[in-house]
Amino acid sequence: HRMKPIIARRKMKRKPRPGAPRGFDKPRYRERNIIERCFSWLKELRRVCTRYDKLASSFRAMVCLACIERCLRADFSDRT
Repeated sequence: HRMKPIIARRKMKRKPRPGAPRGFDKPRYRERNIIERCFSWLKELRRVCTRYDKLASSFRAMVCLACIERCLRADFSDRT
């Protein structure tokens, strides 16, 4: 699939491993972080996390409803 890992290195010192060093692309890592936060937010919803729905179409509809609720909450929140 031609995917490359975008994971930052650890700060702690270790023995160097053989092979080419892994590169780090900061803008792409930020995009990855946004996606990971979205998935973690979806997994906080119990119905989506445990997947109570048997059909894929009803599960997809529940994920869509959760995203719509999230957008509405962000748009119409009392916090400014």
